[in-house]
Amino acid sequence: MIKATVHSYLLNFKQPAGTSRGVLRTKESFFLRIEDPTTPFAVGLGEVGVLRGLSVDDVPELESQLAWTAENIHLGLEVLYARNSAFPSIQFALEQAFSHLQHGFHHFETPFSRGAQGQAINGLIWMGTKHFMLDQIQRRLEEGFGTLKMKVGAISWADELALLKGIRERFSSRDLTLRVDANGAFSRSSIDPVLHELAALEVHSIEQPLPTTDRDGLSEVCAVSPIPVALDESLIGMFTKADKELLLDTVRPQYIILKPSFIGGWRGADEWIECAAARGIDWWATSALESTVGMNAIAQWTATKHLHTPQGLGTGSLYTNNIPGPLEVKKGELWTAGDVQTSWSLPESLQTFR
Repeated sequence: MIKATVHSYLLNFKQPAGTSRGVLRTKESFFLRIEDPTTPFAVGLGEVGVLRGLSVDDVPELESQLAWTAENIHLGLEVLYARNSAFPSIQFALEQAFSHLQHGFHHFETPFSRGAQGQAINGLIWMGTKHFMLDQIQRRLEEGFGTLKMKVGAISWADELALLKGIRERFSSRDLTLRVDANGAFSRSSIDPVLHELAALEVHSIEQPLPTTDRDGLSEVCAVSPIPVALDESLIGMFTKADKELLLDTVRPQYIILKPSFIGGWRGADEWIECAAARGIDWWATSALESTVGMNAIAQWTATKHLHTPQGLGTGSLYTNNIPGPLEVKKGELWTAGDVQTSWSLPESLQTFR
């Protein structure tokens, strides 16, 4: 008889990772655990990677919806996925858990899942004080990353620009790719000089330069920006294909950033890719600060796409108590180290192996 339970786990950041809009010290993840003795692995685990204050399903009803989903797990993946259309993080957890029942943690068969090939990722420079960001830059460079993504908007733009200039003085665009993630920090009136300053530094792209609410402004920026623009938070809450097509047709970004926990998991991301490809728009994937469980699911999916573009899958090192698993970052690449099925040390309440 199939049954499911819901568990929670509190991830602790190594150090405060914050902005003037708030400080993140912990990140709560929920896990959907399915038991079905008739399947190859008997137990399936999926992470509900909701991010408070940002996910569209960060609503009071989330936990009751999770409980309802567990109680009705017998309805199966297709029915439950459809009935969680407003809860994309639950949809992704369902995909993971039902896949786990059949394949274990080895969701997709690729050279990456076998530990034979790595995936290029960007080194993340988190927002904070100038000293904090400078320290991160130095660490990422020492770790061998060929692409750095710097989050901006926490301190003055002058200081952030100085940090970027300092990097570019040491490494040309041929030797090091720079990305900037603004998280909607700028306005129409302030963004133009920023874009030209970034272009002078040969920055690869800027993510979400304006707030999601200013769709007309984003459209204007994408049309005239001297560097490519990527949409990230703008994708949140676009539930139907028509919604997605309207956004892309209106704004016309050069890139979209896919966070499966925000957009309905693997199939939600695949629909975005289909819509983007039809319009000549490229993409890459990033995490939503999931634990190793969710990160493994995202990384195995991205590996099926045979991408060369560095992905945003390097956030696992942010935590002091991340769930130990087989993922390892080596010289700017994410690798599966060891047996993807057994190289786990799950908390007792999440234990999946008997």
